[in-house]
Amino acid sequence: MCFICLMVARQHCHRFDPGFLAAYAALGLDRGAFHKLTSGEWIDAHDNMILCGPTGVGKSWLACALGNKACRDNRSVLYQRVPKLFADLALARGDGRYARIMRSLTGVQLLILDDWGLDPLDSGARRDLYEILEDRYGRRSTILTSQIPVDKWHEVIGDPTYADATLDRLVHNAHRIDLAGDSLRRTRPQPAAKD
Repeated sequence: MCFICLMVARQHCHRFDPGFLAAYAALGLDRGAFHKLTSGEWIDAHDNMILCGPTGVGKSWLACALGNKACRDNRSVLYQRVPKLFADLALARGDGRYARIMRSLTGVQLLILDDWGLDPLDSGARRDLYEILEDRYGRRSTILTSQIPVDKWHEVIGDPTYADATLDRLVHNAHRIDLAGDSLRRTRPQPAAKD
């Protein structure tokens, strides 16, 4: 059973095709390691994955491609954009949905957290992130995408104690892929003008 967001799936999550890896070689993607990750063994081992790189290099697309492959391999997957997730959780505290949302975040086999680190975390978001990763640690896998290098994540989290505890549950058992290169959005051919 797969719970991947359909809107995002239409935008980013095309049918997984290992042949697309040739296009990513120029961005610093290690083909052999990525082929190994597509097997899903890292999900079975409850490892995490961190995809870092500048805007537009394909972090979200790769995360969703792995999520799509995990769905096709009969694993449960949930995609969340981090800024929207924390706003939704803050609202859910007031309307009684908080526990249900947290169960859905911690229960899926693969959770994709996209666009991590765009804004510094407030105290509520810090607690939420810690609780999500604490509940998932050693039991489930998480993919996190970010434009911010891992060594700057303490600053994004803000509180040093929360930062240490949160990153300890995410980074140390994570496969890390650092992408480089120009934005794929800039290099994409523009559609022909309609008459």
